[in-house]
Amino acid sequence: MKRLAKGFTLIELMIVVAIIGILAAIAIPNFIKFQARSKQSEAKANLKAAFTAEKAYIQEKDQYSALINIVGFSPERNNRYAYFLDSTGTLLNLDTSVPVSAATDSGIGVDTFRYGTGAAQVYAIGSCAVGPTSGNAGILGVGTAGPFEWTGIARGNIDTDTTVDQWSISTASRAFNTTVTATCSVGANNPSGEPANEVNDVNF
Repeated sequence: MKRLAKGFTLIELMIVVAIIGILAAIAIPNFIKFQARSKQSEAKANLKAAFTAEKAYIQEKDQYSALINIVGFSPERNNRYAYFLDSTGTLLNLDTSVPVSAATDSGIGVDTFRYGTGAAQVYAIGSCAVGPTSGNAGILGVGTAGPFEWTGIARGNIDTDTTVDQWSISTASRAFNTTVTATCSVGANNPSGEPANEVNDVNF
């Protein structure tokens, strides 16, 4: 008696391949978005560290300073974000294995030694913060009305598009936009010392 060989037909194999393709099309974009969201934790942690450094400095000197060497703001290497404690001054250059700081450094650049020069982003003040509830805390750096306000910003490209993720933190409570525009994310009233996501790169 002749025994028939058992196996999969071409149609069955094509159905399996199609199912795998559909699952991959759904899962891969979600995985990339999850990866990008996890990278945003760097900006939140380092902005809170900058805020803590500024608050510690004002306790001793009765004013804020935007110079990283003065306040002692020094996040670990491998940073995907650039950090700005003021709108003027220079950024600590991380192009080499041993960075050389300058007395005018008021921020820290992206670690281009690790990620390449394409990772560096040009700084531009965000227009998403519609203003603080008091003073000039919507302005980057030390408030122009006096030395008792400060706002810092983190900017970085955490995925493959051209949108730059932007976070900010301030010593004053702020009111943010509540609608999405081409450049601004959904915001909410933001208390002092809490990082706010002004431009969410994950959503673009």
